[in-house]
Amino acid sequence: MSRRPATAGRAASARRGAASGPAVRSAAARGGSAGAAQVVGTSHGIPDATVARLPVYLRALYALADHGVATVSSEELAVAAGVNSAKLRKDLSHLGSYGTRGVGYDVDYLIYQVSRELGLTQDWPVLIVGAGNLGRALANYGGFASRGFRIAALVDSDPAVVGTVIARHTVRSAADMEDVIHRLDVAIGVIATPATVAQNVCDRLVAAGVTSILNFAPVVLNVPSGVDVRKVDLSIELQILAFHAQRRGAVLPPGEDGRDGRQVDALPGGGSARGDGLGVDVTAEAGKTARLDATAGLAATGPQYSSAGYGAADDYEAGAQAVGT
Repeated sequence: MSRRPATAGRAASARRGAASGPAVRSAAARGGSAGAAQVVGTSHGIPDATVARLPVYLRALYALADHGVATVSSEELAVAAGVNSAKLRKDLSHLGSYGTRGVGYDVDYLIYQVSRELGLTQDWPVLIVGAGNLGRALANYGGFASRGFRIAALVDSDPAVVGTVIARHTVRSAADMEDVIHRLDVAIGVIATPATVAQNVCDRLVAAGVTSILNFAPVVLNVPSGVDVRKVDLSIELQILAFHAQRRGAVLPPGEDGRDGRQVDALPGGGSARGDGLGVDVTAEAGKTARLDATAGLAATGPQYSSAGYGAADDYEAGAQAVGT
């Protein structure tokens, strides 16, 4: 995750040392005991695929810690994270963590290692642009702070919204966005606006020095090299789920065949209701937006969003809290 340069008036040292939870603090404090057995040296050439799995491991580790588990084997952690144990061991080896033979991994210290690699042992001020349904849900979600992401401010262009209080933050005018970024040392920008204005918002964030952007608007953003964008489109995820559900078997409405509903092996037009799964690869590179690549050629056929009728944020209200959990 990119940080803005110190020349833009940001003091990186001000964020160092911030902990993302009790497990991280305790592990960092005792570093020597667990670390001596597990740390060989942190690699900086971690593959993107491994980086994408680290948050999954961290979530599983937090769940284990919440249940009082002190040590965990690679097999147990792999099951909890939904990967195979060989892949997990290889991923963790990039962090310099090899566990202890016959014992496994120290849960608290592994939480610290993964959090440190992800940059979660420091504070990341976040600006939410767009205080509609989605922006409100994100601001009120309590899971971000425990992971090191602090909602610093919300801005919106609607005069009726500006000045209202959301999650203890007074919504500022979008016209003041650059000033808010500079004064609050914003590191990450979240775009929760309609698609029609998302590119303009992105351009202003980048011009103000923000190089890490989370985009909820259903549009591909163009950014310069050195800017990282992660795209979240819940409608695409739902379409992919619908595809898999259809392939597993269509269900007839009750009464059409005299029963309460049944699965059929053929779809209208002669297509099969069963088949191989759809491979989906989520990628993000510096200077490029993350995208969903349907390797089996799935075409997105859902409705397109525009500012007419409703904004993009309205479509995500129900699923917003899935982000970051």
